Amino acid sequence: MKVIVVGAGVLGVSVARQLARAGQEVFLLDQSGAGTGTSATTFAWTNSYRRLDPDYHQLGLAGMEEHSRLAAQLGGQPAYFPSGALQWADSSNERWLADNVERLRVLGYPVRFITPGEAAQIAGGLRIPAAITSIAHCPSEGYVLPDLFIRKLLVDAQQHGARYTIGRVVALRDRPEGVVVALAGGEVLKCDRVVLAAGRWSQRLAGQAGIDLPMVTGTQRGAPTIGLLGYAASPQVDLCCVVHSPGLNLRPAAGGHAVLQALDLNAHVDPATPPSPDGEIAQTLAQRWSALLPDQGSRPQIDLRVSLRSLPVDGHTVAGYASAQSRIYCLVSHSGITLAPILGRLATTEITTDQEQDLLAAFRPTRFIGVEGADDDAAQHATRLGEQ
Repeated sequence: MKVIVVGAGVLGVSVARQLARAGQEVFLLDQSGAGTGTSATTFAWTNSYRRLDPDYHQLGLAGMEEHSRLAAQLGGQPAYFPSGALQWADSSNERWLADNVERLRVLGYPVRFITPGEAAQIAGGLRIPAAITSIAHCPSEGYVLPDLFIRKLLVDAQQHGARYTIGRVVALRDRPEGVVVALAGGEVLKCDRVVLAAGRWSQRLAGQAGIDLPMVTGTQRGAPTIGLLGYAASPQVDLCCVVHSPGLNLRPAAGGHAVLQALDLNAHVDPATPPSPDGEIAQTLAQRWSALLPDQGSRPQIDLRVSLRSLPVDGHTVAGYASAQSRIYCLVSHSGITLAPILGRLATTEITTDQEQDLLAAFRPTRFIGVEGADDDAAQHATRLGEQ
């Protein structure tokens, strides 16, 4: 079977690798390069912390488990770190944290409250402010180094025969004899199946093939698709795990650096005029980062990057064919880092065997039949802690 995978973000590369390992003829396309879209600007926290829908929670758990298996397969320099995660609360949100911990305990999710001393040992080189009143530890969570992770997946896919090239898809046509893929340069490709994993560009491409794939597409100031990350070049700290504090989320990056996220600042970001390095948003992020540093006199250097999320209208993953006759398999998620390993494996099984996988039953594109537009509440809900 010849399969064209459109989009070389973390989902596209993951499924391309699995298809190639399954012996399929795989052609991976991306308009600008592997991992240069949304996957290049992701907090990359692996978790199932706030997936309130039971089916989505189970998919998240499966994604976390699959990461461990995949890491063993890929070997070499690690890109996945099951470091655990800490949730810090002050008096304003300790009730929220307590409710979450109780909900997760009922579900059997590993979580417990710990002392500040324990938290300091787990987190590494951070200062825990005196205002922090309670701390929860989720030992099964972790993080990924996205650039390295995607490179490792791509190398393995190519070693198993997948071909990869730069090319912008301008049209998809699903015909009885197969799928036709037209590229911007005039080249036309034909295949047996297409996996549409083009992130925020998926809705437009799906529409060309007659597939209704409703997504949140707004990019104006404060839109739910917008995310802001800070890449702290200095000072270097011995950060050992993912940390969520009341004003700032952090995860380790390579070389003693850290990735910073302040979800409340997203509402003030306009991609058309990105925040300046010395502007108010940058200063706010630097102040929050400084407050957690052991050396209060250190001057942070932070590189700001604006991301545009791949966000289906209900906030949940899309995986599957739009109809029984379709040869275009849609694969879209705003939780790509957590779910890429499991989605790659399950989607490959469905494509190569035509046997539906139970974990994906709730995430078919057919659920959008009759949906006219975005559910603003669901879309906004998907940008909160644990759902971004």
